[in-house]
Amino acid sequence: MTNNILQVENLKKYFNVGRNQTLKAVDDVTFTIKEGETFGVVGESGCGKSTLGRTILTLYNHTDGNVQYDGTNVHDIPEEERFKLFRQMQMIFQDPYASLNPRSTVKEIISEPMEVHGLYKDKHVRLEKVYELLEEVGLNRDHANRYPHEFSGGQRQRIGIARALALEPKFIICDEPISALDVSVQAQIINLLERLQEEKGLTYLFIAHDLSMVRHISDRIAVMYLGHIVELTDSKTLYDEPLHPYTNALLSAVPIPDPDLEENRSRVVLEGELPSPINPPSGCVFRTRCPLAQDICAQKKPTLTEVENGRHVACHLYDPEIYDMDSTDLTKMHS
Repeated sequence: MTNNILQVENLKKYFNVGRNQTLKAVDDVTFTIKEGETFGVVGESGCGKSTLGRTILTLYNHTDGNVQYDGTNVHDIPEEERFKLFRQMQMIFQDPYASLNPRSTVKEIISEPMEVHGLYKDKHVRLEKVYELLEEVGLNRDHANRYPHEFSGGQRQRIGIARALALEPKFIICDEPISALDVSVQAQIINLLERLQEEKGLTYLFIAHDLSMVRHISDRIAVMYLGHIVELTDSKTLYDEPLHPYTNALLSAVPIPDPDLEENRSRVVLEGELPSPINPPSGCVFRTRCPLAQDICAQKKPTLTEVENGRHVACHLYDPEIYDMDSTDLTKMHS
C-alpha cells in the first residue's frame, strides 16, 4: 500500500488586511497526497490555490492546522531542521521570468541551492551536476553561461525545473507552471514533468486553472472555491460525473474537441461575482452563485464528507441527514 507523503489537516491561512478585517485565503483545508502521485488543485483565480502551496512550504506562516511531510510537522520544527527538510520539498513557480534572477547566469541560478545546502563542494563536480540537470530538462551545456532574458518562456521554465531538481527532492509543488506559456509549449512542459516523475519517483502537487491539462496529468483532483475544498476524487471520476455544482460549472466551460457535441451540450453559467474572502457568505460559500441553493445552504456550512470510497464532496445535496436526494432533480447539473 502506498504511503502518504503529505498530510494536510484543517489548514488555515488568514491575512490581516487592516481595519480589523481578515482575509481567509485558505480556510480549513484537509487532504493527503500519496507518494509518487500527482495531486491536482483547480479553481478560479483568487480561490487560494497558490496560497495553499506556499503555506505548505512555509513560505507563509500558517494560521492554524498542520502540515505533515513524511510524518514531520513542517510548521512545528526548529528552523535548522526545517532547512534540512526543504531539500526534499521544492517549488516550480508560475512566472519563469520573475522567479529567475536576471543578473545571474543559468549555472549560478541552478548551482545556488547546492551551495546553500553544502552539496557538491567541489566546483567542478557542481558544474557537471548543472550540466547534467540542463540536459535532463531538454537544454544543453552551452546554455549554462547565458542569462534568463536570452531564453524563451518555455526554456526559462525548464531552467526553473532544473533549479527545483538541484537538491534531488522527493516532493515538488508546481504552482501553475504552464499558465504563462504559449499553448504550443505547455504540452512539452507537461510531458517533461511526467517523464521526470517516472524517472525520479517524484510526487507532485499540481496547481492550475486549466482543467483539461489537470485532467491529463493528475491522479486525484481537489476543487477549491473561496479557500475551501468543495470536491475531491480521482481524475476520471471527477470529469465523468462531477457532484458539486461548482465542479460541474467549471467542467461545462471546458471546450469539447467535437463540433457536434460542443454545439448541443448545455452549459452551466454561474451568475454573480466571486464573493470577497474578507466577507464570505454565511453557510456554504458557494451558495450566492449556486443554481441549486436551498435555505439550509445559508444556515449551515457543509463539511467535506466521503460519500463514496475515496470520493469527497462538501455540499448539503449529498448529506442524507439534511437533504432528500430522491426528491431532487439533478439531471440539469450532470447534462
